Formats: sequence, C-alpha cells, structure tokens
Amino acid sequence: MAGILAIDGGGTKTILATASRDGVIDTWLEGAGINPVDNPDWLAGFEAQIRAAGAAAQACDHAVLALPAYGEIAAVTQSQNQAAASALGQSHAILNDVEAAHVAAFAGGPGVLILAGTGSMAWARDEHGNDLRVGGWGDAFGDEGSAFWIGRETIARVSQALDGRLTAPALADAFFAFLALDWADRPHALLQWHVELSHPRSQIAALSVLVDRLAETGNATAVAILDEAAEHLARHVEAAWRRMDAKTCRSWSYAGGVFASGHVLAKVTARVGGSPMPPRLPPIGGALLRAAQDLDWPVDQAWIERLGASITEHASRARNGRS
Repeated sequence: MAGILAIDGGGTKTILATASRDGVIDTWLEGAGINPVDNPDWLAGFEAQIRAAGAAAQACDHAVLALPAYGEIAAVTQSQNQAAASALGQSHAILNDVEAAHVAAFAGGPGVLILAGTGSMAWARDEHGNDLRVGGWGDAFGDEGSAFWIGRETIARVSQALDGRLTAPALADAFFAFLALDWADRPHALLQWHVELSHPRSQIAALSVLVDRLAETGNATAVAILDEAAEHLARHVEAAWRRMDAKTCRSWSYAGGVFASGHVLAKVTARVGGSPMPPRLPPIGGALLRAAQDLDWPVDQAWIERLGASITEHASRARNGRS
C-alpha cells in the first residue's frame, strides 16, 4: 500500500511518522531536536531518525519534511536540502516547521498561527495563499514569549533574588529543587549549572514547565513572567493582522509546548480579543497532510479527523513509554 513520510523537526524534539492512504499512522518515532542553528549535531540526529525508520521509510512514495530554520538562512537551507537528498530515496519536499504547523492548524486554510515552543514565530496566510511571518528571529534577537524566553527570564529573576535585587524566595527555592542543585552556595551552583549545559537553548526552555507549575499555585513572580510572555505572543498575532488584510485571515490558532499552559492561552486570548480556532491537527499532521495533497490523495474532513485521532493515539503511547 502506498504511504507517506513526514518529519517534524523542532528545537527540542523530532517526530518521524509514516501514514497509509486511509490517514492512519503506521510508524511513529521520536528523537532529539534537529535545529541547525543551535545544534551542531543536527545532521547526525536527522540521519539516525531516517535509519531508525528503516524499511518503513523506504517504502513510502513521498516525504514532506518540516525543518526548523528552513528558508531563513541560505547556508542552513542548502545543508538541509543536501541532507534530505542524501538520506531519502523517494520524492520529497521541505517546509519551514512553522509553515507546516500552520498547514496543520488550519488544514491548509487562511489564518494566523502563533507558535511558541523552544522559539516563537507567527505565520500568516490569507485566502489567496500569500504568506508572511512575524518574529522567529532567534534567541539573540528575542524569541519573545517562547519557552526559551520564559526560561531565560526565570534565570534572570533567580539571579536577582540571590543578589537581593528582587524578593522572590519561592521562585528561587523551586528553581533549585527542580534542578536538584546544591543549596549550600547558590550563586556558584547557578553559574556552574549554566556553564555545564550541553544544549543550552532546549535546557533553558525546559524551565518553562516549572514556571507554569508555580503560576498555577499563584506564585506572583511566575504569573508575571507568563503574563509578559502572553503579551509578546499576542503582539505577534496583532502585527500579522496589521500587515495583512485582516478580513481574509482573521482566524488565529496556536501550536507549541508553551500553549500547554492554560494561563498563557487565556491571556493571549484576552489580549487578542477573540477565541482561537483549535488546531485541526498537531504540527506533524501538517507535513503529513501536505504529503497526501502532493500525491493527490482524496483528502476530506473524515480523512483529517482520522489522521488527527491516529496522531493523538501514537503520541499518547510515546508519552507513556509504549510502542
């Protein structure tokens, strides 16, 4: 039976999936992030993912890869094109990972997607197929509202608390407990932890989980960080609406781990002034949907719903350690 292959390569995690013509997932693999901008070993990770899929990957007729930074930096894009050509035996296409997330959220239709994972970016598309992006400049420029940004703001506040420039003892205590750091000499432990990070961007981004937990308990410092993150993310959406004809892309949706926070989603919704459209598919679904469309498969609402249910099932199995 004909099949399709998709890769959703994030900064923190990569998913490879294959699906059959009926929209059911056959293969589901998860691996490390493959963002070339901050991961010098991304190519080895990408090739390992293809090898792990083995015969299931080779049996597919077409592949669509959703890769971070694709189309943004010429040298990076060239290396990604070369890697895909070398690793894949079938026809393939490559999308920026945020574009693929947009395809997933709106099933190919118009709207503004705000993605907040390790990084942040908005991708807008109008009814005529015109695209634009807002943000996505990377951590050196901002990546405001992203998990990395939240983690960096947390580190800043912890260091201020250790100095006495900020009164936030609960945040500092939770931070040191979360990372199991030595409490005896906190400044030294904090600096040592940061210096020894093997993949700083994703490891700092992981602190966003702690911040959300603290915000749920009412911790004022954590709430303030998430409020500011939400403000930044809402500005991405508003900027996209200003730059495009808002009437043709007024819908908005979201993707990325930061939006697992109900606090962030509620705050963005309140600032934007309209409820989001729940994503039709998770980001990996956008690459699979595009691959099916490239092959002219008969994709309809039932197919999309079946694919979404199958993705949810396999993602749940992966979280619970089941194959």
